[in-house]
Amino acid sequence: MSQELQQRLVAMLEPLLAGMGYELVDLQLALARAGGQLRLFIDRDAGVGIDDCERVSRAVSELLDREDPIPVAYALEVSTPGLDRALRTRAHYTRHAGQRVHVELTAPRDGRRRYTGQLFGVVDDGIGLEVDGQRVLLKFVEIDRAHVVPQWPASGPKRKQR
Repeated sequence: MSQELQQRLVAMLEPLLAGMGYELVDLQLALARAGGQLRLFIDRDAGVGIDDCERVSRAVSELLDREDPIPVAYALEVSTPGLDRALRTRAHYTRHAGQRVHVELTAPRDGRRRYTGQLFGVVDDGIGLEVDGQRVLLKFVEIDRAHVVPQWPASGPKRKQR
């Protein structure tokens, strides 16, 4: 998806969703000649259920039908962000400080494009990660995509003995 179209869709949909009480966590668009798919990942403090996804889907469909920003036919999917939720805004990074995250840069830095480590904070123009015992500062403009790395319990669920 072109950056310009993605930015246009985010700018169009964020106010609509905020007015409905939802946050647009991420937006993914895959286009092909035969059609495409637009995926929205939404959240809110009270959590998101199937009724919320249906409500958002109807409202977004109405807006996109009216504005018609996508040049091909597409299917719309609305979902929750899941445990490996995307980090797209400064607020997302701030909310998940202290958690393990995976970051991919738009271009390699010192031959490295992917970083996985503990997010220790948000600075003026980027984030701080602790990676392999070293602190690394990454600027927001360098980040192509990032997401939370789910942490699973070490021992797993307990089972009853029979």
